Amino acid sequence: MTRYRQPGVVLRDHTFTVPLDHDDPGGERIELYAREVAATGREDDDLPWLLYLEGGPGCAARRFVGRQAWLGRALREFRVLLLDQRGTGRSTPANRQTLPLRGGPRAQAAYLAHFRADAIVRDCELIRRRLTGGAPWTVLGQSYGGFCATHYLSTAPEGLRTVLITGGLPSLTASADDVYRAAYPRMRRKTEAHYARYPQDAERVRRIAEHLAGHRTVLPDGHILTIEAFQSLGALLGTGDGSHQLHYLLENAFLPGPGGPVLADAFLEAVRGTLSFAAAPLYAVIHEPIYARGQGPTAWAAERVRAEFPAFDATASLAAGRPPLLTGETIHPWHFTTDPALRPLREAAELLAGREDWPPLYDPARLAANEVPVAAAVYHDDLYVDTAHSLATARAIRGLRTWVTDEYEHDGVRASGPKVLDRLLALARDEV
Repeated sequence: MTRYRQPGVVLRDHTFTVPLDHDDPGGERIELYAREVAATGREDDDLPWLLYLEGGPGCAARRFVGRQAWLGRALREFRVLLLDQRGTGRSTPANRQTLPLRGGPRAQAAYLAHFRADAIVRDCELIRRRLTGGAPWTVLGQSYGGFCATHYLSTAPEGLRTVLITGGLPSLTASADDVYRAAYPRMRRKTEAHYARYPQDAERVRRIAEHLAGHRTVLPDGHILTIEAFQSLGALLGTGDGSHQLHYLLENAFLPGPGGPVLADAFLEAVRGTLSFAAAPLYAVIHEPIYARGQGPTAWAAERVRAEFPAFDATASLAAGRPPLLTGETIHPWHFTTDPALRPLREAAELLAGREDWPPLYDPARLAANEVPVAAAVYHDDLYVDTAHSLATARAIRGLRTWVTDEYEHDGVRASGPKVLDRLLALARDEV
């Protein structure tokens, strides 16, 4: 197998063939891609494996260059595997271009039902047996990767040496409705904190929303920029520098035009790049099913629950002269009409939203008897994963140690360099 190099690291590409449906091992198979990373000079050493599970759902493993972020710390003692989870990156793709090959919306929805954490963990177990000779490995799960790691602890703890979770301890009991009832107040706090940090942005957001209310705005790729889509830029507020990124995005929104102010092309292009799901359509399509536990359909929970929080009604805010509140990490039916990358998947998404028979993902009894060392970073007032839900789960997993911090936002494992990973390894090893 060919090796290639970047500064300080040696890389190898791996492909694995796994069943689409692990309960039908003789049926259709799909391909998974993973990138192996070892420190230069240690590529032939007998090192323990660390598997990295990216956030999402539906996001490929991060493409690091050299020893960026946490990777340098990991390479001091591990051989790292960066897995493109099924449907993402260089693994067999699932998007508007490939899913029509499955057939109509019902066939597409049936296919996409195999892309949750349960299938991902069974993929990991097949890969582990092939790579490690059966030895357990350490798993680092960021965000949704932590959801997958929690499922791993529930179903295949024998494959795990240690589990490290960053911003990704899921509720074991909350429904999708419960998740969003907890989320909207956080979105409001994050928006108000942004307006307090950058008071000028409150007026900018109000002006942009007012403009969108009076002008149908279609971006060059066909993306329709509605007020609700504009509000979803609040997803930026969940990362360490996201408030600053949002401020810079908003500051040059308008240019003078022949008929009055117009939204600048540069602004619209930045918005398109932020809002488009072209690179990660699975994020939208299976976002709510990751919370489904076999207790009825998710039925567009974020959209239904939003109606319980009238402060997010942009029209009412504008009528009162207030800037609209921003939202974050919520998926709505209108995403499948405004975003050209999602429009062809609208009917399949509707079928997934109406599905009732999702199997449960977590086993509370098994987690209560856990024997695998587990450490989790819980970010105080995390925009994406509710802190109270995470702490309740931490108490439910035997032996889990938490580090609760407001030093970082949801992307702390990347933003901190080696610090978050170093702290979690020390916690898992009872060194602190």
